[in-house]
Amino acid sequence: MNYLSTIMENKLVVTIAVILVTFAIRYLALKLVGKNQRRNGQDQRSLKSNIKNFLIFVLVLLLINLWADEIQRFAFSLAAFAVAIVLATKEFIQCIIGFFYWMSSRPFRVGDWIEVDQYAGEVSQIDWIKTTVLEVNIDTYQYTGKTLSIPNNRFITSAVQNLNFMKRYAIHSFVLVRDDSNINPFSFIQQLRSNAKLYCHDFEDVALRYNQIIEHKMGIKITGPKPTIEVGTTELGHIKLEVTIFCPTDQTMEIEQKITADFFALCQGEQTESVLAE
Repeated sequence: MNYLSTIMENKLVVTIAVILVTFAIRYLALKLVGKNQRRNGQDQRSLKSNIKNFLIFVLVLLLINLWADEIQRFAFSLAAFAVAIVLATKEFIQCIIGFFYWMSSRPFRVGDWIEVDQYAGEVSQIDWIKTTVLEVNIDTYQYTGKTLSIPNNRFITSAVQNLNFMKRYAIHSFVLVRDDSNINPFSFIQQLRSNAKLYCHDFEDVALRYNQIIEHKMGIKITGPKPTIEVGTTELGHIKLEVTIFCPTDQTMEIEQKITADFFALCQGEQTESVLAE
């Protein structure tokens, strides 16, 4: 009895014995069926196949029952290992999922301007893990010289703005403020609007076509191409002019400086006339 228990504890020996016995029974059964087939002249291939499958099924059940504890421990270890791997590589997995999201939806392409988490720039390269972006100052529309590496998982967790239409033409808005209460901006607002329109005259036709293309593509009405200037006041009661122009991206700051210079010059003229009148 002790000898039998010792053998049963050595599962490897028992496993080999079970496999040998199973294949021996399989060999004898198939040989017996083969003799009957030659004697009776009947096709026994179906019976042979059933015997093979049945014995393999029995062998698998015996081995699973024999190694049940080890299989269970291995499964738990494998699951724990898999969980550890997933936790350790969670960010990389999310980045790969973000890459597949980009592949399926294509919200932008290489060469487009995008904005993600307040970072804006031109997409220069996209791989499985990250997207390389050449940073652009969204206020001046100029390259900063910095290169950003944005993990692809940001495309799932953050809003991605495609600014590609701003690469050539931009809706540029800026505010002009003057704290002199003696100035009446309505006395020169028309002159300022005429000056702004003059600065945008050279590209007016191209801007109109580009504006129409953007509106058709986006399905909405956008500002432009004519410049607009609205008069208002700040919370402190100072005079405020809100200027919006639709112009080539590389000319935004130049035109802004011209309009700003005209504004202060007109304010100075209005102030001089007010002093002379007094």
